Amino acid sequence: MYHGFLRESIVRALFFRESVVISFSLTTFVAMKRNMILIFLSVILLSVGWLGVSGLTLLGAFVPLLILSERAEDSRRGWWRMFFQATLCFVLWNAATIWWIWNATPVGPIAATLFSTFYNLLAFMLYHTVSKKGPKALAYTTLVAAWIATEYWYTISEFSWPWLVLGNGFSHDVWAVQWYEWTGVFGGSLWVLVVNLLLFEAIRQRTLRKWISVAVGIALPMLVSLTMWLSYETPGDKQVKVSIIQPNIDCYEKFANTDEYQIRNIFDLMREVPADADFILLPETAMPGYYWEPTLADRLNDEESELWQELRNELRQEYPQAMIVTGANTRRYYAPGLESPTARSFGYGQGGYDNFNTAVGLDTTARIQLHHKGKLVIGVENTPTWVFDLMEFLVIDLGGVVGQIGKGKHGSAFDHQGVKIGPAICYEGVYGEFFGDHVRRGAELVAILSNDGWWGNTPGHKHLFTFSRLRAIEHRRAIARSANTGRSGFISPRGDVSSTLNWEERGVLTEEVVLNREQTFYTRYGDYLGRIAQYVLLLSVLYYIAYRVKRRNYLID
Repeated sequence: MYHGFLRESIVRALFFRESVVISFSLTTFVAMKRNMILIFLSVILLSVGWLGVSGLTLLGAFVPLLILSERAEDSRRGWWRMFFQATLCFVLWNAATIWWIWNATPVGPIAATLFSTFYNLLAFMLYHTVSKKGPKALAYTTLVAAWIATEYWYTISEFSWPWLVLGNGFSHDVWAVQWYEWTGVFGGSLWVLVVNLLLFEAIRQRTLRKWISVAVGIALPMLVSLTMWLSYETPGDKQVKVSIIQPNIDCYEKFANTDEYQIRNIFDLMREVPADADFILLPETAMPGYYWEPTLADRLNDEESELWQELRNELRQEYPQAMIVTGANTRRYYAPGLESPTARSFGYGQGGYDNFNTAVGLDTTARIQLHHKGKLVIGVENTPTWVFDLMEFLVIDLGGVVGQIGKGKHGSAFDHQGVKIGPAICYEGVYGEFFGDHVRRGAELVAILSNDGWWGNTPGHKHLFTFSRLRAIEHRRAIARSANTGRSGFISPRGDVSSTLNWEERGVLTEEVVLNREQTFYTRYGDYLGRIAQYVLLLSVLYYIAYRVKRRNYLID
């Protein structure tokens, strides 16, 4: 009898143990499944704005991550679990939105993802840490300040790839962000973060007051923007006639001994330009070969190249009032001892030279105006030559000349018959503050010269165009964009797109473009929100440290 009771007790204990194990396993599985759903939901909401659809989903994209952070246990193990969950989210966000860099170099999207994810994690894990140990208001302030500050650092750092700045996600919703003329894209990032926090609080507390706050946070900026969008009028009524040429040359054949074809292709397309055009725009590096400054000669100390003489003669005969603004590769010589940090040496004490990715302004006079590209593509244009030779397979191939090249220090404004035009080159169109330097120097309209077909017919070249719409709003300048192949076109100061040439279309567009001399608040002060965020972040971290010290010493509850 005793043995029967003992046997029955053992069986019950084993059954209970198995039930607990099974129950725990099921609970863990359900939790993991729920967490993965939240991660993927956040990835989808973050990515939509970069996939050719509206970026308004960003206004709720962080809520799933905030829920995960709140549910995470306050322990070292919980911290690391949140770290890996956030890492997965940000890596997938990058994979969904910049995969197309793979078409130019397999390592490109990997390198960009590593840096982007690092900055995203730095901001979010700071928030997560503070939210577990400090006051809620401090945690929220830390998230907003840290995210915008890290976006700003990524914009100004040596390795700069600000593609996924949250404010860029609204490039398809220009009607909703007309106030970028005050804030720039970092104002968009601020809007996204604040609305996400309001929405998260509304979900947590489920009170009418919180939901009203969410509605106001979403609707008020939109209503302000819509009012600005509907009522906007360009100051003054002066216009110029601009022609855009899209040669449609294969990027990978462009630098492969096809000079004669490229030149003849350009001259053939110029026949479609009206005789009364004021500006004729050609893409980045449209002129094949390398030319020595300041005369644009084929060889150092030589006379002006026959190509540039032919272009000037064409202007004098067919377009006497026009200026050609075109991309070219130029070189500048430095005497021994005066070489720049990026100069390549001739050797034997002969001095050195820089290669530049250059915009050239050419008219019927003997004057030549030059602008050197100031925002260089990391790994292609901004790589020391010895590094490039050793690690060529790592470059992110986004256009222009390869290896370390000379870097322009600021924007420019070419002057032609009393009108000033800013010659921005490709990647400069991603940087709102640097783009504004063209305007601060007097540009009344801006040309963007680009050669962005390296990625094929993918979201890459399409978003370089739509980002230009945000630049137009920020500085209230009309933009004429000439790409080697799609997408070329005209953008109004309100961000509206008129005529365009799309992928693999060869042709010419001509429009009357409005001029504007007034400067916006953002033009004058640039990325001030990013700079302010740095100081707010510093104060938040210092406050958190002081708070933790007081808690440890039992000075506060």
